[in-house]
Amino acid sequence: MSNIHTVINRNDNEINDLLNIWESAVAATHLFLSEDDIQAIKPDVIEGLKEIEHLYCYYDDNDTAHGFIGVANNKIEMLFINDKARGKGIGKKLIHYAVDHLNANFVDVNEQNDQGIGFYKHMGFHVISRSELDEQGRPFPILHLKLSDG
Repeated sequence: MSNIHTVINRNDNEINDLLNIWESAVAATHLFLSEDDIQAIKPDVIEGLKEIEHLYCYYDDNDTAHGFIGVANNKIEMLFINDKARGKGIGKKLIHYAVDHLNANFVDVNEQNDQGIGFYKHMGFHVISRSELDEQGRPFPILHLKLSDG
């Protein structure tokens, strides 16, 4: 049985659980962000969690969430793994799920997130373009990646 399930309710408790995963992951991987940056981005993350077309979470056998992925229009819009669960294949499982079931073949990653870039390249994505600003116009360059054919 798969440990990946759709997030149906998106109530405050569920959103808070996912936000805690996001904060843990960002603290471990987005070292270029200050605490003020993280607090400024948080409302956008909450809105994204509530509105994203497809939101899936990885749960362990005790029904504890350890990571999540959000996909819209064939693009992975968010992928975050709790820092304590990183390196256990959860991100890989979520990516495979998104590619196989949601036809996801694009993703954006912060240019300064070396771990994220390495992970996506390892998963078969390659850079197709770059933006100087993130989607909210903040000065965090973004790399746009596409899943390699074959």
